Amino acid sequence: MSFKFAHNNFNVVDLEKSMNFYEEALGFKEAHRLEGPGFTLVYLSDGGKTPHELELTWLHDRKEPYNLGENEFHLAVYADDFEAAHKKHKEMGCICYENEAMGIYFISDPDNYWIEILPEKK
Repeated sequence: MSFKFAHNNFNVVDLEKSMNFYEEALGFKEAHRLEGPGFTLVYLSDGGKTPHELELTWLHDRKEPYNLGENEFHLAVYADDFEAAHKKHKEMGCICYENEAMGIYFISDPDNYWIEILPEKK
């Protein structure tokens, strides 16, 4: 028996705003979606660079922000041009934490989920 990663899930309050953020900030685009009674699941892809997807769950009746607790979890992605990514995210105003000693930083999405930006491994 073996397992492999399929996707991560973030629940979002405003699906379009979140989709626009992920496309602008990271280039992630909709791969497929599932509509159900009172919910929409949108799976974002990195364009086939990896098989991993980010599932955005929108509960149609949800209006209030999600309680992320201490927000001690995050998604991590590699940037092939770390300096250009940092410049873009700084211009977008979405950098929420930088650790220059480690050479990484984090951005936050419209629902305050954190995404770690790493320089691509060489």
